[in-house]
Amino acid sequence: MSAPTCRRRWLAICSITASAALVAIPASAAPGKNNSPFGARTLTRLAAEREQSVGAVTPKLKDEDGDDGNEADEIAEGADQYAEARTSPGVVAPGAYGAAWDSLTSLPRTGGSWRNVTDLPYNSDDPRYRDAASNSSGGSGNVTGRMAAMAADDDGYVYAGSAGGGVWRSRTGGGHWQPISDGLSSQSTGALALDGAGRLWLGTGEATTNADAYLGSGVYVLTDPHHGTFSSRSRVGGDELESTTIHQLRFGGGTVWAATSAGVWSHSTKTLKGAWKLEFAPNPAYLPGASESDDPDAPYKNITNDIAIDPKNPSKVVLAVGWRSGDDYNGFYTKGAGGAWTRITSGLGDLPADADDVGNVTFARSADGSRYYAIDQSPEQLNTNPDSGLEGFYVSKSGSPTGPWTKIADYQGLSASGSALTSSGFMPGVQAWYNQFLTVDPADPEHVYAGLEEVYETKDGGSTWSTVGPYWNFGFSCWSIDPAKQTGDCHQTTHSDQHGVAIGRYHGRSFVYVGNDGGVYKRPVGGSQDSAGHATDWISLNDGTIDTLQYYSVGVGKDLTYGGVSVTGGLQDNGQSILRSNDTVMGSDFGGDGGDTLADPANGCNIAEEYVYLAIQVTQNCAVNDGSWVDDSSKITSYNVAPADNATAEARFIAPLAADAKNPSTWIAGGRHVWVQTHGYAIRNSSEWTSVYDLGEGRTATAVAASGGKVYAAWCGPCNNQGFARGISVGNADGTGWHDITLPVDGTVPNRYLSGFAIDPKNADHVYLTVNGFSRQWTEGPGAGVGHVFESKDGGTTWKDISANLPDVPTDSAVVTPNGGLAVGTDLGVVYRAPGRTTWQRVGDLPAVAVLQLKLSPDGTTLYAATHGRGIYTIKVRDGS
Repeated sequence: MSAPTCRRRWLAICSITASAALVAIPASAAPGKNNSPFGARTLTRLAAEREQSVGAVTPKLKDEDGDDGNEADEIAEGADQYAEARTSPGVVAPGAYGAAWDSLTSLPRTGGSWRNVTDLPYNSDDPRYRDAASNSSGGSGNVTGRMAAMAADDDGYVYAGSAGGGVWRSRTGGGHWQPISDGLSSQSTGALALDGAGRLWLGTGEATTNADAYLGSGVYVLTDPHHGTFSSRSRVGGDELESTTIHQLRFGGGTVWAATSAGVWSHSTKTLKGAWKLEFAPNPAYLPGASESDDPDAPYKNITNDIAIDPKNPSKVVLAVGWRSGDDYNGFYTKGAGGAWTRITSGLGDLPADADDVGNVTFARSADGSRYYAIDQSPEQLNTNPDSGLEGFYVSKSGSPTGPWTKIADYQGLSASGSALTSSGFMPGVQAWYNQFLTVDPADPEHVYAGLEEVYETKDGGSTWSTVGPYWNFGFSCWSIDPAKQTGDCHQTTHSDQHGVAIGRYHGRSFVYVGNDGGVYKRPVGGSQDSAGHATDWISLNDGTIDTLQYYSVGVGKDLTYGGVSVTGGLQDNGQSILRSNDTVMGSDFGGDGGDTLADPANGCNIAEEYVYLAIQVTQNCAVNDGSWVDDSSKITSYNVAPADNATAEARFIAPLAADAKNPSTWIAGGRHVWVQTHGYAIRNSSEWTSVYDLGEGRTATAVAASGGKVYAAWCGPCNNQGFARGISVGNADGTGWHDITLPVDGTVPNRYLSGFAIDPKNADHVYLTVNGFSRQWTEGPGAGVGHVFESKDGGTTWKDISANLPDVPTDSAVVTPNGGLAVGTDLGVVYRAPGRTTWQRVGDLPAVAVLQLKLSPDGTTLYAATHGRGIYTIKVRDGS
């Protein structure tokens, strides 16, 4: 959802507070093109990489590949569209998720319990899957979902805060993880910090301002983090920080400071009681409940990023304030002589004071107080420089956060430090608005680790830098696709996109722990490096006991080789996972962002996977490949079969894809057009798709479903809150009978995002519709209406609201169970309506995690739930009846 005053150039970004938190919007993202260097690779691309591999740092991609190596615009575009589903047609008031969670937990429960089927290692470099569309051999090893924050102590305890799957604890220096925040209403982590007394502080609400970052419910403290778990009773203060994101928690002088999306707040560390104090909000009129709180720009008017406290004088505090895309209030602030917060306009040295050059900022100070370090992302660079949004790294050698500061790195220098990011359009810091961490070795004030897309290290205070954790190994001369060599002579690196960092000790040895879009990694402090400056000793801590995988979809089919079933699913920034029935380790057979998924119920190795924007790829052998296709193209077994809306940028980031329930060889895909192909998994070319209906210019499909040749397609257009409109089109797979259903704005079906269909297998005219977003109580927009689940018995001509006691929470997916019941996936779990009943029950006891898709097993006895933060879960249908 876009603010009306957004600056729009290349990756100009703005956001909106809503159920899905702060959300990025691109200026000129290129849907339909593969703009991600961490995405599906074509034969041409790999050939180019091979030709450039000897002595090269990154592959030189050809212009005709349609890939400029820029993932940043995809992250931003996905952010926009993920939030549109939950916010349009208006702004969602704070507190919506908290109220929904209270309502959900008060529902009666079904029998049965959920079982996690993805709680085992997920090897992104699995040597079985080296087909053309895989990123296996990139060097990330075992991965899990995005980690937003890290903390560690000197007793071997490590704490990892995930984007949407809660906080996890390891007692063994990493690995053997346990969840410790499942009792909270928010599983989104913004900040983790250990105070001087050894207590663990959790700030909820991820502050990376990306696609799937949820607002939080405040700050919590765990007095005994070695043994306890977080509970609602451990919340600090009152509800002052509900429905915010928390970027950092900092300590000084008996006070904890919180940098939030609603200004800077403080609280005593000696007691958890008493309200938080608002220290500074640059535009208080835009805070919730104030005079301008309903302004569309309100969510970006009080963004704060970090707090620097002078270790020698805790009363001297510097605030880093500002929205990443730029605003007049951006800058550094401190208290003046009169006690009021004032902008610092001079005396900072190299650290910018101008609002155009101060965006997302991270501070770190040395343990001895002799150094302060900072990373600064520049709105001006973000809006004008296609290569990077990084202003620079800085050091204050006085140890004071007021400086003077000296610049010690820029993106060109980092690119030359052994980086994998040397290509125009994607260089270090291109996503500095999204990726940042910074920490100092407690034993050495000049030993610093910094994270952007990659991990950087300096041992001399910033005079020289090494890329100890490159983006990936592709393009380096040591890389090889040969499974026998894993990644050739290259060492394991970390996953890309860094967010959290901590230094701790285990068995007397110091380790640095980093959290990123692939989970948690560690290496010894002062560990070894090769001649290129790459670390040789990274260890993935994603051992399968920690499952924070962020699924968009799930597919299930019979495993004809090993018996049982094969389970696959598309993931945020972690490709497509595949789990065969005999596996002890999951593999990754497709790369990039995995979107919607189809799996043949009769043969689970027949798989169709959407990358993004309907870039559909298909395989009929689970994409098992030894990589020999690099030298012999006839050995490719994955095929790009994208419909034409992919090339014309007329499909959503995660676009809908479905198979006809009665005929698995008939597929429906939705962009601007409703596309049909009838060759099933034998499709080999994009030309095999036929457009059976044009939804209209500016419209794009949000959900599709078909049964016995009857097709339902939901759409939006415009899809944001500026004139939001939605509708349903119905017709036949052969192209006949297509028409738009009349859905007046003030009619039975609300004017909100239509997220999914579930067709009665006995009657194609009997269909259920799920509606995302929040009802009118929370949504300020025209026609927002009420209700989340609707039923039609006449092929969509008329609809009835069957929401009844369903919590007011975004609904994402539905499936009709064999007994005639209806299961619905929501942003907070799964609900169920038994056959013949009118009210809803909660299914099991999943934590507060979004369930984006539900599917049934081939025999219909098991329900599979793709959660966006806690992996894939199953429950027996008979248990939920």
